[in-house]
Amino acid sequence: MDVFIMITQLVLSLAILVVLHEAGHFLPAKWFKTRVEKFYLFFDPWFSLFKFKKGETEYGIGWLPLGGYVKISGMIDESMDKEQMKKPPKPWEFRSKPAWQRLIIMLGGVFVNFILGFFIFAMLLFAYGETYLPASSVDTGIYADSLGVEMGLQTGDHILAIGGKPFERFSDRQLIREIVINKADEITVERDGRRIDIPVEERFVRILSGSDFRNQQIFLPRFPFVVSQVLPGSPADEAGLETGDQVINFEGRSIRFFDEFTNMARSHAGERVRLDIKRGDGSVTSRELDVTEEGTVGVFPFGPEQFFDLATREYGFFESIPAGVDQGMTFLVDQIKAFGQMFTGRIKASESLGGFGTITSLFPSEWVWADFWRVTAVLSLILGFMNLLPIPALDGGHVMFLLWEVITGKKPGDKFMEYATIFGFLFIIALVIYVNGLDVARWLSG
Repeated sequence: MDVFIMITQLVLSLAILVVLHEAGHFLPAKWFKTRVEKFYLFFDPWFSLFKFKKGETEYGIGWLPLGGYVKISGMIDESMDKEQMKKPPKPWEFRSKPAWQRLIIMLGGVFVNFILGFFIFAMLLFAYGETYLPASSVDTGIYADSLGVEMGLQTGDHILAIGGKPFERFSDRQLIREIVINKADEITVERDGRRIDIPVEERFVRILSGSDFRNQQIFLPRFPFVVSQVLPGSPADEAGLETGDQVINFEGRSIRFFDEFTNMARSHAGERVRLDIKRGDGSVTSRELDVTEEGTVGVFPFGPEQFFDLATREYGFFESIPAGVDQGMTFLVDQIKAFGQMFTGRIKASESLGGFGTITSLFPSEWVWADFWRVTAVLSLILGFMNLLPIPALDGGHVMFLLWEVITGKKPGDKFMEYATIFGFLFIIALVIYVNGLDVARWLSG
């Protein structure tokens, strides 16, 4: 059921983005009196799921959910309508329009994607504000997971800066961004009252940017172990643990933090242990229970958000617009930097790219509208960015040839455009197969 919800969100998000992207081509084409023969959500080779004709345009839904298209008369595109191109140009055809009009028609789709992404980010800020955990609130230091320890962090460290930039919002995603995107080469921490600079080895860039790391963590804030949920039939349930219980001793050893409990439980896997519990009313009691062979007792703790003061910045409507644009531009700049580092080999493309499986995993397993729109905003900006790449058959390829025409006054020949479009289309198909093949390979190996 969780996967079904994620796939449903993906399909709805893509449907919204594709329709609006294609509308970005359709509307200026109509404004410049250019005939649009088809407007399709998804592709329709051999047959369509639904279609109707209004005026000169056929509207429909295809069965192949790899995007969508508008077929504009007199334009060499993925439809490869060679017969039409053999006839003399008609006034309503794309090829008869001035270069500046054709340029606007081709840029309309990516323009809509960028504006939509910025707008969604802005409206999320307006509706929900921006909630975060200030690093200054985490006076208990961090719990360093295995990768964090490998990088040189230690449980109890207080992170002060990453690459010289102050660590103000507590999130390991910020550390990943600074190291992978902004090439931070050191982490500054306070440890036992001393300020220490920890160098970041280059090998961690590939680890942190790889697909295997997306759902892992480097560190968390240290927080007390207070029981949130007890699994029925578990050792904790049989021992009488309840929601609100706080474990303060494990086999006579004082416990302050949840990470201390998990480490102790793993070291006593398969054994019977004694816990001292502080109840919600302040009383203290002892319980004996069996730790499973996996080193668990069958409870879920309250998360760190229960123990630290979160900060929320609220935005008025007009204040949210530039803030949303700033968020979107930051994301786009990060994507451009990441692409550049793929070409230099600093980030390995085969470990960072992904297909529909990777995109689906961006959506939460529960339907939360704020999360849905946040992912949709990200996908809208990615779609706009990818379509601007100077690859024939993409909008960016058409723009590249149009700019050449504007600068030189020479229009590329129809035969050249035909071959370039075929090459671009084959390249895109190969890329789609490659990135989805990466997803399949990861699924088979994982």
